[in-house]
Amino acid sequence: MNNGLLDRTVAFVAALRAGGVPVSLAESLDAVRAFGAIDVLDREDLRAAFAATMVKRPPHRVTFDTLFDLWWPPLLGDGTASRYGADAGDPDAGDDADPDATEPRQGHAVPADRDALRAELARLLLDGDEDGLRRLARAAVQGLGRADAQPGRQSWFSYRVLRQLSPDTLTASLLAQMLDGQDRDGLAEKVARQTIRERIKQFEAMVAAEVRRRLAEERGVERIAKTAVKPLTDQVDFLRASRDDLVELRRQVYPLARRLATRLTARRRLGRAGRLDFRRTVRASLGTGGVPLVTYHRPHKPHKPELVVLCDVSGSVASFAHFTLLLAFALREQFAKVRAFAFIDTVDEVTPMFRPGEDFPDVMARMTREARLVWFDGHSDYGNSFETFAERYPDAITPRTSLLILGDARNNYRATAATTLKHLAASARHSFWLNPEPRAHWGSGDSATAAYGDIVEMVECRNAAQLQHFVERLLPG
Repeated sequence: MNNGLLDRTVAFVAALRAGGVPVSLAESLDAVRAFGAIDVLDREDLRAAFAATMVKRPPHRVTFDTLFDLWWPPLLGDGTASRYGADAGDPDAGDDADPDATEPRQGHAVPADRDALRAELARLLLDGDEDGLRRLARAAVQGLGRADAQPGRQSWFSYRVLRQLSPDTLTASLLAQMLDGQDRDGLAEKVARQTIRERIKQFEAMVAAEVRRRLAEERGVERIAKTAVKPLTDQVDFLRASRDDLVELRRQVYPLARRLATRLTARRRLGRAGRLDFRRTVRASLGTGGVPLVTYHRPHKPHKPELVVLCDVSGSVASFAHFTLLLAFALREQFAKVRAFAFIDTVDEVTPMFRPGEDFPDVMARMTREARLVWFDGHSDYGNSFETFAERYPDAITPRTSLLILGDARNNYRATAATTLKHLAASARHSFWLNPEPRAHWGSGDSATAAYGDIVEMVECRNAAQLQHFVERLLPG
C-alpha cells in the first residue's frame, strides 16, 4: 500500500477523533482493509467505505463529510483534478470539456461576472441541478471570494460570494416561475418555498466547502480542520448555544428521553432481586454441609422517585433551563411525580404549565409572562428564592424526593440562605445541583458555588452529553 495514502488515512482518523467522532483502532484497521475492495481513485467509493467503517451515529455524518472533503479534496487549486480523482458528482469534468461554456470546467478560469453568475444561479436553482450548482460554487469562489485579509495577505471568504450573489433575493422570481399561475396561497406555494429554501441552503454549503478547500491548500489542512467542524449537538455548551443549536437540541430531546427511559426500565427489570435473605440462605445451606450453593433474596420493591426541580430562569442561564426542563418533563413517566419551580429573585410553581401536548417554546414564553418570578429588581437572588420556596411549599420535599437545582449560582453578592438550603437538602432523599458554567469559573466574581457546594453536590452540566450522563445516575433503577 502507498505509504502516503496510509499516512493520510491515519491523519484523517486523528482529525475525526478531534472533531468528536469516536473511531476505534479496530474501525481504523477496517477502513484500511476496505482499500482492497474499492477503487481508491473514486472519491465516492472511498467516502462510502470510510463512512461504513467509521461512522456509527447519524449526527456524526456532517462532521465526517466536512473532514473528508478537507483531507480527500476533489480538486486542487483552480480546478486541477486531485490524485484522488475528479469529483464524482461532476460528470462533465475532463479534458474534453468546453472552455467557452457558461459553467466552469476543470482547468479553466471563469471571469467574475456577477450578473452572469446570478443569472446562472437562478437557472440552476430553478432546475435543481446539483452538479451545476457545485460547479458554479467553484466559479463564484474563484472569481468573487478572494480578498485582502490583512495588508499584503489575501484569503478566501464565503460571505463575499454570498453577499454579491445574494441568492435569497432570487426567491420571489423563482417562486413566480415555479408556480406559473398556480394558487399563491395554497400548498403549492408552501412546497415551492421550501424547495427554494433547501436549494439555496445547499448552494451556500457548497460555497463554504469550496472556501474551506482553498484555505486548506494555502494554510494547511490540519489548521483548517480545527475550525471547520462545529461541535456535535450533544457537545454544544448550553450557555453558548445559538438559536439553531437550541432547535436541534429540542428535536433530539424526545429520542434522548426514550433511550434513557428504555435503559432505565431495563435496569429495573434486571435488578428485581432484593437484598440477600441471610436467614433463608443459611437454613438452606444445612442440607449441603453448610455450603450456600443457593442464595435467597428478599423481594425487591421497585419504586419511582419523586422529582422537584428548582430552576433559575434568568437571562444568563435561560437556554440551559429551557433544555433541562424539557428533558425532565420528557422523562416524567420515570418519576412518581414531577414538580417544577422557577425563580429569578423569587420563586413560583410552574408545574401546571407543562401539560401533555403543549408546545415547549410556548410554555417557556407563558412561564416568563405569567409566573411570579420577580419581586424586587429582576436579578438572580438564590437566597430569597430558597427562603420563599421553603415558606410557600413546605410539603414539596419528602424523604422520597430527589431535589434538583438548576443554575449558575451567581447570586449578585446577596445573602445565600445556606441554612435554608441545608434544611431542604436534609429533607430530600437526594439533592443535586447542575451548574452550566465550566468548573474553572466556579467561585469567581459573584459565584456562590463555594457556599452551596458544601451543602448540595454540585455537578458540571454544560451540554447534553453531560446531562444524559447525570440523568442515568439520578435514576439508577
